[in-house]
Amino acid sequence: MALPSHAQEAAAASTAKQLDTVIVTGRAGTGVRTKAETSYSVTNIEEEALRLQAPTSVTEAMKSVPGFWVEASGGEASGNIRARGVPVDGFGSVQLLEDGVPIQHDPALGYLNGDQVFRLDETIERIEVVRGGPSSAFYSNAPAGAINFVPRRVGDTPEALAKLTVGDDGLVRTDFWYGQPFGDGWKLGMGGFFRVEDGVRDPGFRGNKGGQFRVSLGREFDRGSFDFDIKRLDDSVVFYTGIPMRTYADGEIRSVPGFDGNHGTVAGPETAFVRMTTADGEDYLFDNTRGTEVKRTQFTAKFEFSPVEGWTLRDRLRYNDTETQRNGVFPNSLMSAASFLGQASGALAGVPGATALQLRYVTTPGQVYDTAWQNGNGLIILGGLRGVTMPVTELMNDLQSSHRFEFSEQSHDVTLGYYYAHIEEDFGRYSSNALLDVQDNARLLDLVAVDASGNVLGKITDHGIWRYGYEWENASGEQTTHAFYLDDEWQITDAFRLDAGVRWEKMQTEGRVEKRKQVNLGTPATSQVWTGTGEFATYDDSFDKLGWTVGANWQFGGQSGLFARYTSTNRLPSLGNYVTNAAATPIIQTMALGEFGYKFSSPLFDLFATAFWTRYENVGFTNTRVGLDGIVVNEARYADTRTLGLELEGAWRPVDWFDLGLTATVQDPQYDGLTYTDSAGKLHDYDGNQLIRVPKTSVRLVPGLNLLGNRLRLQLAYERQGERFVDTANSVRLPAYDVFNFSSRFEFNEHLSVYGYIDNLDNSLGLTEGNPRQGELQSGDAGANTFIARPLLGRSYRLALMYRF
Repeated sequence: MALPSHAQEAAAASTAKQLDTVIVTGRAGTGVRTKAETSYSVTNIEEEALRLQAPTSVTEAMKSVPGFWVEASGGEASGNIRARGVPVDGFGSVQLLEDGVPIQHDPALGYLNGDQVFRLDETIERIEVVRGGPSSAFYSNAPAGAINFVPRRVGDTPEALAKLTVGDDGLVRTDFWYGQPFGDGWKLGMGGFFRVEDGVRDPGFRGNKGGQFRVSLGREFDRGSFDFDIKRLDDSVVFYTGIPMRTYADGEIRSVPGFDGNHGTVAGPETAFVRMTTADGEDYLFDNTRGTEVKRTQFTAKFEFSPVEGWTLRDRLRYNDTETQRNGVFPNSLMSAASFLGQASGALAGVPGATALQLRYVTTPGQVYDTAWQNGNGLIILGGLRGVTMPVTELMNDLQSSHRFEFSEQSHDVTLGYYYAHIEEDFGRYSSNALLDVQDNARLLDLVAVDASGNVLGKITDHGIWRYGYEWENASGEQTTHAFYLDDEWQITDAFRLDAGVRWEKMQTEGRVEKRKQVNLGTPATSQVWTGTGEFATYDDSFDKLGWTVGANWQFGGQSGLFARYTSTNRLPSLGNYVTNAAATPIIQTMALGEFGYKFSSPLFDLFATAFWTRYENVGFTNTRVGLDGIVVNEARYADTRTLGLELEGAWRPVDWFDLGLTATVQDPQYDGLTYTDSAGKLHDYDGNQLIRVPKTSVRLVPGLNLLGNRLRLQLAYERQGERFVDTANSVRLPAYDVFNFSSRFEFNEHLSVYGYIDNLDNSLGLTEGNPRQGELQSGDAGANTFIARPLLGRSYRLALMYRF
């Protein structure tokens, strides 16, 4: 079927946008490199595609990237990405960049992920995602990829954008951006956002509030340019943890009776403000309305200069000063109230004349908890009220010198770089255990001892607190990293190129962790309070390692090409490994990654297919379980993993009014050699088991309609995620799930547009994770009918009005 002429023009433009898009991530050099010329897998999320997807978080934005399994069910920050079968939580396998510079040197810096300190807004124009490839040669802590958020650039004419977004969860948000050239080559840009929002899972208070503002100033001059950017983030977002779920007789997993699985959360008004007693008798105010609160000032300077033809010198510097308070209500364990009372029966001995234990509500002490059917479930949660404080300062600088050597009809584009980073961090933590009932916005419970007539003779808990100070930490440290890298792009013919890179990196860290002791303040709730001794354990350690990569690209036609790459890389330990344990003995994690890809683009369809192989060595595990007496940590284990997979990314445009986008990943992620004998002498053999929370299949289809002369765009994103497992033993299954998201755009004219979104259209209860506080080697939830897990956020609606001028 022949395409109409206007459809051909639109399709041709789309093709050009695919293969002719300039890629700035994962390479250096003197010239530009297009997607057709890259020797690695790269996904572009362009401006309008990003706006239609309208991700609510950094993690959510990665749903359209093949090879990535993402978890965004925790809210706007604190997501997880697992890339190409690498079983590392948070952002431990990929680096986050803004304008080519790390947002945070280590994006998995122990309780501080990179997505916690970065927010998407309209100052970001597009995203480039490198999967594997040369990312580890150019960036630290990027073994499986790099995600680059590319800011909007000021053009040669003034332009501006303003957008208002409202949502059914109390969301009101404004975004803006303004760019103005002036004077002799100067360009000024400014923008940001501000929003308030209760939250899709309403905690009973305003969950998300704050925003950010940035100003950039730059100038182009003969043979060079410089840019300076200042950004201030002052924002708080709620952190959603797991909720009580149950496997019913029909085999389906839904929330327990009395709890809304789509929109409910354990956190609520009664746990919003809790005064905790510390070992010195002082109060510690736990304020969950702050959630993950980030106050960050970031300075970025970029300089580029070409002193003579063929030579380019670049320097990129970033300094950030970040204060983070990370508060959350964690459902450490779930049990029936009757079971809890049985386990706590020993407390009766401390109350003369008492004959029984009861649970009563803190705010209504005359109300006795019905252990058989309270809230329709008779369950309680032993919850952790955790407060973590982390001030961090970082200085990072990346200096590059590139030169293009011409030899007859061949060329070498060689780059030599030096990267420096210095990080200083303080770390403090104080947590208490609370007794909670099981309902939306759970209420605090007191454990009381009563006589035969039901009269209260004594309280075991203190205003719902079962145990004060079950966690306590006080630490500080610093880290310095030096890295040298060399890269060569050898253009052998017009169609064939070889790339090679090597990176040597060394980190040195030192610091101190205060030693702990337990004190008894004379009540059951204060009988085992952790605190500091005033003495400090110190550490002073260093690691270094060499990594390398080699790739080839053969562009044998204007529409087709092949590439192949092999990378031997690593991830060095970081300051985050020591913040709670000065005696930590982290090891260098090493990886080997191979990929072979095919790329094709035409007016009718695009197809990018990549076969990949990943071997990850020395993945660390620590079995952590939380019981009535707090945290029990078993000894750490290490294992290797291997994953063989295929990534597909494509688009089909049969007619001008319809198109179909596709991303898919099929893989076999396995543990290799994971066997160990536990302290009881029992042998555990998990060799060949499926990696934690990594699906074997992942598919995303996005059919779209372009109507009314392309003024109206309607699209439906369908996602299918295969089954996963909570632990290495594969004893707790997370079933496969489907989810639909709808988005639309209508252009009134060239200036005014309206966007509409329905997230989780089918109200899917797809489980993204289980309860990590019940162990990741062998989960304590194995065989349980009722358990803690975290499903997708429920259905929500948003509407946005955007004006460009």
